[in-house]
Amino acid sequence: MIHGKRLLVVLPAYNAERTLERTCSEIPRDVVDEVILVDDASQDGTVQVSRKLGLPTLVHERNLGYGGNQKTCYAAALARDADIVVMIHPDYQYEPRLVPAMASLLALGVYDVVLGSRIIGKGARRGGMPRYKYVANRGLTLVQNLLLGEKLTEYHTGCRAFSRRVLETLPLAANSDDFLFDNQMLAQALFFGFRVGEVSCPTRYQPDSSSIDFRRSTRYGLGVLWTSLQYRAARWRLVRPRIFDHRGPDAAATARRRRLP
Repeated sequence: MIHGKRLLVVLPAYNAERTLERTCSEIPRDVVDEVILVDDASQDGTVQVSRKLGLPTLVHERNLGYGGNQKTCYAAALARDADIVVMIHPDYQYEPRLVPAMASLLALGVYDVVLGSRIIGKGARRGGMPRYKYVANRGLTLVQNLLLGEKLTEYHTGCRAFSRRVLETLPLAANSDDFLFDNQMLAQALFFGFRVGEVSCPTRYQPDSSSIDFRRSTRYGLGVLWTSLQYRAARWRLVRPRIFDHRGPDAAATARRRRLP
């Protein structure tokens, strides 16, 4: 536990056989109560490695997508009575040793959501982030800050920490099952008034790091812009999209439906 709060780490995995053990070895287990892996129908030995490491492992029979994977992750964490949930990609791109720092900011009530930003400092480019990804990241973040009225350095990191209240409040089931899920979830947190903070997160772009191709990156970028426009329209009370409707299904309801262990 950390400051009296039950802390769980969730790993949304897809073909992470080569990097999973290295990622888990750097998660500080002295403060983490449990590490849960959700496998999205990997075609390698991810599940076998996870079970060998003794991790509670949930397996999708078919690929549900990155967002679909996270929905299961958060539902499982809530079902296991987590007070704080940190999501880390098991491809070793992000820094697992940041878990205590991020979780502490939630446990002490400083923030409700904490992001591990690759942009603070010079970690992204030094860590090997391709130039075109860096430029796209900065451009999309600039537009989102303008439309959402915020001053975040990055909206696209895969290293995130959430309080239980956030996960129980956000209508996550209304979000995309693809990569856009991350961006929609952050926009939801801001829309519902949760406090979002950032810490600097070193990154590593290596051959085993997960990535998406140009076509899917373009579709993601367009989805980010659409999410930001929906946010602004909802703020102006012109429309109320499902992703910003508090009456929508939340992660707690998903947990009850799926009856996860």
